[in-house]
Amino acid sequence: MTMPTITSALADVTASDSALRRFLHGLPGVDAVGLEARAASLGTRSIKTTAKAYAIDLAISMIDLTTLEGADTPGKVRALAAKALRPDPTDRTAPATAAVCVYPDMVETAAAALAGSGVKVASVATAFPAGRAALGVKLADTRDAVAAGADEIDMVIDRGAFLSGRYLKVYEEIRAVKEAAGAARLKVIFETGELSTYDNIRRASWLGMLAGADFIKTSTGKVGVNATPANTLLMLQAVRDFRERTGVQVGVKPAGGIRSSKDAVKFLVLVNETVGADWLDNHWFRFGASSLLNDLLMQRQKLSTGRYSGPDYVTVD
Repeated sequence: MTMPTITSALADVTASDSALRRFLHGLPGVDAVGLEARAASLGTRSIKTTAKAYAIDLAISMIDLTTLEGADTPGKVRALAAKALRPDPTDRTAPATAAVCVYPDMVETAAAALAGSGVKVASVATAFPAGRAALGVKLADTRDAVAAGADEIDMVIDRGAFLSGRYLKVYEEIRAVKEAAGAARLKVIFETGELSTYDNIRRASWLGMLAGADFIKTSTGKVGVNATPANTLLMLQAVRDFRERTGVQVGVKPAGGIRSSKDAVKFLVLVNETVGADWLDNHWFRFGASSLLNDLLMQRQKLSTGRYSGPDYVTVD
């Protein structure tokens, strides 16, 4: 497995806990008022019919269609995989979603249902969503998911370690999970709603990227505050600045609370205006959502027919 290469300018910042702390706390402070104002301003952009149709299809193609419930069954996962492959059974022009995201014990079922389709199998691992387990358990969780067929691993950081300033511990854990994931792409979840400040979100973003994250992800979707335009904008700024400094491109995945087409389009505007076309692709930007797909399909049908379908047009997940 090849880890992302960090330029010599950053090679020393992870050499010790103190060096990493100095680097992370040396990042520019976040202007909260300015960040939220910018996110709100971009959210008012008007998207016309043709562009809206393009944005809706793009958003569908970026969804990690997700089921992460204790009551998940193989039948539910197979049904979700079928929906990922053909979101609208009445319209073959509707794009497939990017991935299906499940718990590790459901990966084998999802992989069998999606085999050869190009739709990825993503698995939450590392004792999701709390992340409260020994490193050996987290690594075993990751290896099991990959062995079962996962193309992508969504891991949660140890928020307790991060918030208590043990940055090197978090860094080393991400590196270890990245190695255990092998060829699978790694999405690192910060649980931004628990990080308290924008400065912490910026620090977590850089920490994750320094450790080799292929994606940085806002949330598990299991807490009160999940993806917001402001925290996603901040993470987009971080990946932009990271690529400028290192040459390494990292994806972004807002997750939790994005339920409407209107919201999805706002996030795509954030992407376009902050990092540009290089990230307007499901290899670099994802939505962690399930109910979002239903609204996108209804809006898509409205654009093509001029009317909304009845309540049974899409399944309610």
